[in-house]
This record gives sequence, structure tokens and C-alpha cells, in this order.
Amino acid sequence: MPFPNLTPSARNFAPGDFPIKQYKALSGAEIRIRYGNLRTEATLDLTFENIRDTNAAGFMSHYNETQGTFLTFELPGSVFNGWGASASLINAPSGAAWRYDGPPQITSVYPGRSTVQVKLIAVL
Repeated sequence: MPFPNLTPSARNFAPGDFPIKQYKALSGAEIRIRYGNLRTEATLDLTFENIRDTNAAGFMSHYNETQGTFLTFELPGSVFNGWGASASLINAPSGAAWRYDGPPQITSVYPGRSTVQVKLIAVL
């Protein structure tokens, strides 16, 4: 089962950073070494407000199928709907897959309606 094909009502994206190791000498001199040319540890927090409970259950099914935080997956284009710039700026680095950072948080807001929050991490 793919990630639910819904447009989030809110998105919070942190682009991560390049893998850098910093070394300091006793004199205070600093050396920084970059170990790659792609950013790592990008995060994407998605909120889906007031969706049907059946759609909310889709997130739990997907989470179970990906064995929680173990397996990676691709995101559908609908996740980037409403973002005016190129989706590649968020779905980056190019070729990255995503995995859950933890279980989806589901809040019942009205009979038959729920709000779902998911936290994702980009994996190269």
C-alpha cells in the first residue's frame, strides 16, 4: 500500500545539512571536513486536518506495512500540493526515500473525522 494520496493542510520542512565533521585543536583552531555532497537528515512534518476516519486508518495501515520506522517509501505528488515553488526543493535530495520518524498521531475531532500528524525523515 502506498503512502495515502492526500493533500496536507500543513507542512513543516527542515532541509537537513551536509555531513560535516568538526575538529578543534587545543589552540582553538578549527578544521571542518565535509563527507558528502548531499544533505542528510531532512525532515518533513505533515498535518492532515479533519479527514475521514477511513483515510486516517490508511496512515496506520501504511505505517504497519512499512514496519514502523524500518522501511522507506516514496511520497505521492499530492503531498506537495499548495507549495508554490518546485516540489524538488522539499523532496530533496533527489532520489531520497522517506521513512517514518515515529507512529502517526491521530486525534479524533468529530465523529467520523480525525486529524493526523506524521513525521518523516529523508533517507538516501
